[in-house]
Amino acid sequence: MKRSPFAVFAAILAAALLVSGAAPALAHDALKSSSPAKGAEVKALDEVELEFTAKVRMPFVIVRGSGDDQHQLGKPELDGAVVRQAVKGPLPDGKYTIAYRVVSSDGHPIEGEIPFRVEGAETPSPSPSEETATSEAPAPASSVASEPAAPAASSPAAEQASAEQEAMFPVWLIIVIGALVGIGIGFLLSARKKKP
Repeated sequence: MKRSPFAVFAAILAAALLVSGAAPALAHDALKSSSPAKGAEVKALDEVELEFTAKVRMPFVIVRGSGDDQHQLGKPELDGAVVRQAVKGPLPDGKYTIAYRVVSSDGHPIEGEIPFRVEGAETPSPSPSEETATSEAPAPASSVASEPAAPAASSPAAEQASAEQEAMFPVWLIIVIGALVGIGIGFLLSARKKKP
């Protein structure tokens, strides 16, 4: 089956237009930098800072330790493309992960994790009066055990961002359908040229 050069050119042009049209859709906002950076080693940490390539909304940030214990304090602060999350207490030495989720300027959810380490953290030594008070009055085991465990961090913003992600139509499916339409147009033009 011979194909005319025009039909082949039309199919290639249609595919190129589809790919170039899909390129802006794939160029979503992204994380530009973070403090601490990925794989960084720090001595102390009071705050996590995430900077994105464009304005974001509905930020959700968790700072997890190796035992899945969480160290974020309060809600994240949003300033255009920068998200700041306070961290509670001095972090002991160990491995940590910053898990984040935001909604980009085009409505696409952005999420990721940034691992880092705390090394050489200063551990405050208790004063002599604190040591004697602790040794004289130990907390009863029943009162410690009866404290309810903190619920897993969940916010309406995170749930809404999750719902938006599920509702979005997959971009790859649009590209595949567009490519098939382009190939179909090419074959149609090729078949049409053959008829007398």
